[in-house]
Amino acid sequence: MPERVVEQGEISLNAVRYPIVGPVQMTLASVYPDKTVAGDVSKDSQPIASVVAWNDWGGGIGVERMTERDPVDRAWWSTCTLRFKNHLLLPPLTVITAASGVAGSFKIGAIGELNTEIYAAFGTSIRKYNNVNDTWGSSLATLPEVATQSLSFRLGAVNYLAFATGGGYTYTSDGITWVDDTKDTKFLVFWDQRLWGIDSTGQLWRATAIGTETDDSTLPLPSNSVTNLFSARNAAGNIIIYAMTTSGLYAHDSVNAKFEITAPDLPTHPDNGLGAVRWRDSTYLSAGLGIYAVINGTNSAVVTVVGPDKDYGLPTDQQGKIINMVGGHTDLLALIDSTSSPGVGDLFDGAAMGSHMAAVILTPTGFSEILGWNERGWETKWLAATGTESATTMLVSNAYNTYRLWWGHNQRVNYMAVPTGIVNPDQVTTFEFATSGEHITPWLTMDAKDVDGLALYLAVELQRATSTETVVVEYALNYSTTYETALGTISSNGLTTYYFPNSTTPTGTAFRSIRFRLTLARGSTTTTSPDVISMTFVYRKKLKPRWAASCTLDLSGEWKGNSPRQLQNALITAVESNALVEFTFHDDTTSGNPRNYYVDVRLSGHEATGRDYTGQVAISAVEP
Repeated sequence: MPERVVEQGEISLNAVRYPIVGPVQMTLASVYPDKTVAGDVSKDSQPIASVVAWNDWGGGIGVERMTERDPVDRAWWSTCTLRFKNHLLLPPLTVITAASGVAGSFKIGAIGELNTEIYAAFGTSIRKYNNVNDTWGSSLATLPEVATQSLSFRLGAVNYLAFATGGGYTYTSDGITWVDDTKDTKFLVFWDQRLWGIDSTGQLWRATAIGTETDDSTLPLPSNSVTNLFSARNAAGNIIIYAMTTSGLYAHDSVNAKFEITAPDLPTHPDNGLGAVRWRDSTYLSAGLGIYAVINGTNSAVVTVVGPDKDYGLPTDQQGKIINMVGGHTDLLALIDSTSSPGVGDLFDGAAMGSHMAAVILTPTGFSEILGWNERGWETKWLAATGTESATTMLVSNAYNTYRLWWGHNQRVNYMAVPTGIVNPDQVTTFEFATSGEHITPWLTMDAKDVDGLALYLAVELQRATSTETVVVEYALNYSTTYETALGTISSNGLTTYYFPNSTTPTGTAFRSIRFRLTLARGSTTTTSPDVISMTFVYRKKLKPRWAASCTLDLSGEWKGNSPRQLQNALITAVESNALVEFTFHDDTTSGNPRNYYVDVRLSGHEATGRDYTGQVAISAVEP
């Protein structure tokens, strides 16, 4: 039962009563040390409040939770443009081209380019795009099966476009006359001035002249193991043919006409290499949502895990599998089909190369997307408006003298302009933006879990804001799945400050974790976007209250049946106790026992010598 003290001039320490001289002095022990500032002040130099300032979002998406000490250049999820420091902008504009005219339900198997014009395989119907009128012409050819891939190449001084279909490939040199070749072909690649193809059994063939194929080597694997065929550098720095398979990467030895397993040593995965591409100095290989970046070297390969499944991965309804990757000037682009769940192999064991850190969660169908990787972070380039239709294929092309990314989704071909270099959005006014974008920060938590946060205010700085170019600001607390009432809609330039809980009573809002969501929108002008320059969150950290009491014990005589020597011995026992001891000086029966403290004891004082144990001792009783 807790101790109670009724008599004035007395305390209880470790269930022993002591008389005191004067009052008990109480101080708050749980306070942060003062900040030390030397030279110029920084954003966090104010003595009480702390600051998180977002003005660089280039680290990309994929961090769901952060502490105040973590880098602040990451987002949990965003469809906004993140590449420019001091600029958070709407995503790029997506153009959905006209319907193809093909009836029924079908899949866009591949998109290709010939002589600076775009062709697409809508089901088994090949059609050409009219860039001026936004129309797809009549059917140019009928494929034997749905296309599995397209390839543009130059063989014998003639430009060709070919569509592989599994049972063969169909090609043209002028877009008018199309030839069906019945040589089984699932994937095509052009290498060493020859056309190469591979079928579902793993049989590789080569052709010096179009339509005349010679069998080469065969993969030493069961049928339907091959997932991609592409060219990349080997350990000697030479470009060779690689076959990606469900069991790993195989290099083609053209001299001895055989395939050999090669680095990296990958676990078996049903979606290994659906996205496989050579970009910049690396070869990128996908498996589910995971991506390996491979740089070959003599007798070794440097392998880095870079996929969007790292850190915290992607939100549940954006998870899926990478089905295609292409390289642009500023980004490696990954097409993710979220209409089917990722496989359990997404979490690589990483025994030799480190692991993907996101847990694998089998999810329902979600929203397909295109993500871009610039070797620093992932950015969302496009997010499907519906979660019921799969994304199928992707192509980067300079057709019609405009550098664009083309892709198939929901039986339509889409495109967007993609940059050819890093540019300053303050100096370029021709960017075209989507109508809306969403940006969600990570959950911000304190480093220590016994620290309470108090939100004080949020300051958002904008430019190019108008009555139609706006930003809605919201926040959520304590891992809630819903957002609180919006702080407001910003439609003017400059700094807008929101106080918590409101400007009338800015007493602060307590939180254990907090995150913010910005929703950007524009009006009818496609080249105008609200531009978030910075977002500054100011909050106060408060430790869980811990109290310290100090007083002077009067050991000049007997007290409550204890002699000065007995009181001294009891005091030493309390000081030397490893366990906390109880301290109180009130008769307080309030629920929760607020005035009984469990403390460490320190002392200093004066006492007589010899057999005289009288004296006065100053003690401090501190809650740890």
